[in-house]
Amino acid sequence: MGVAMAETVGILAPSVRRAEPTVSSGAIVALRLFDVAYAIDLVRAEAVLSERARSSRRERLNTTPPKAMDFGVRPVGLALEPVAIAVAGKQVQAAASARVYDFGAITIALQAPVADQPWDAFVRNVNAVDRGFQAEETWERLLRQLRDLLGPALIRPEATRVQEDYLIAVVDAFDRPLSAAELQESVDLVPLLSGEQRPLSEGARQDLLRHRFSYYVDDLVALTWDRAFIYEPRGDSDVRDVLEVANAQLLEMRYYDELLDAELPRMYDLVEEARRTRTLLASRRFAGLARRLHTMVAEVTELTERVDNALQVTEDVYLARVYSAALELFRVNALNAAVERKLAIIRDTYSALYDESSASRTELMEFLIIILIMAEIVIALARP
Repeated sequence: MGVAMAETVGILAPSVRRAEPTVSSGAIVALRLFDVAYAIDLVRAEAVLSERARSSRRERLNTTPPKAMDFGVRPVGLALEPVAIAVAGKQVQAAASARVYDFGAITIALQAPVADQPWDAFVRNVNAVDRGFQAEETWERLLRQLRDLLGPALIRPEATRVQEDYLIAVVDAFDRPLSAAELQESVDLVPLLSGEQRPLSEGARQDLLRHRFSYYVDDLVALTWDRAFIYEPRGDSDVRDVLEVANAQLLEMRYYDELLDAELPRMYDLVEEARRTRTLLASRRFAGLARRLHTMVAEVTELTERVDNALQVTEDVYLARVYSAALELFRVNALNAAVERKLAIIRDTYSALYDESSASRTELMEFLIIILIMAEIVIALARP
């Protein structure tokens, strides 16, 4: 994620059970994603950040070859000042960073490193950090800072409140080498993935553990709707990046779904009003409304295509599986289908309005022709 290491989280440390492993190194990463504009000019964003003496970089996946999987349009990443967060009554220093996507989304990441914590303590710290990172004023302050920094690069800035959050618990190393199978035999992932302290039913446990993936013998990824656990001894960040992109796609699909939900009733009212007020200029009213709908369809289609192509997957089967599972889990494909259905309704309405506009123009021309014929008849009869 390009985030600097900061003060280690050290809260709620219980006595160590002999059988449980200890997290030697890792991190707790909180992501908050915001829709801030119709689009963001990334070239301009880099120039603006350079002018303001802020270092930035175009991101790519860490270890995956670009031909196998890469960002469609590489986002711009930048480091922010560390943030102090109150967690379980203590101040924790969290490193902060941001990513800027061309389709108008910004991701802010807060990362609290972890070292030498027994598994049970690690789980409780994940839950405590999750609660601590819910402080809205911290995210709002960071978002305002980014808006100010990127101002000239924001194309049609919006004050939308659509946002997403996601929590990732990362383990780079345990106190002893563990395979994925040994890890799952040694610890219970359910309390970490659910955030619940009470035991869950067997059905709920199975649902939570349904999306687990391993590539090597000693790595593991477990996904849920709002949390993920990553055990990656090689320190690769590609899975985190893929989960971030999936959340960014969810954010944008939610935004367009809500936008079209609000637009459809307004469209119906405008169409009804245009049909009620039949005048000689009705064709112009229909044509103006049709142009507006056509523009909306074109803009939404263009942006949703950018969102769909945010990550290009070709050869990396493992990351593709993780990515596809995240999209399914986050219901991105279902939202995408809903957006397409609503766009289809608007396209059909546009076609109907265009036809009515053409029909009105035809009626107007026929009326004018009749008037001209009658005028010629009157003039002819009036001649001596």
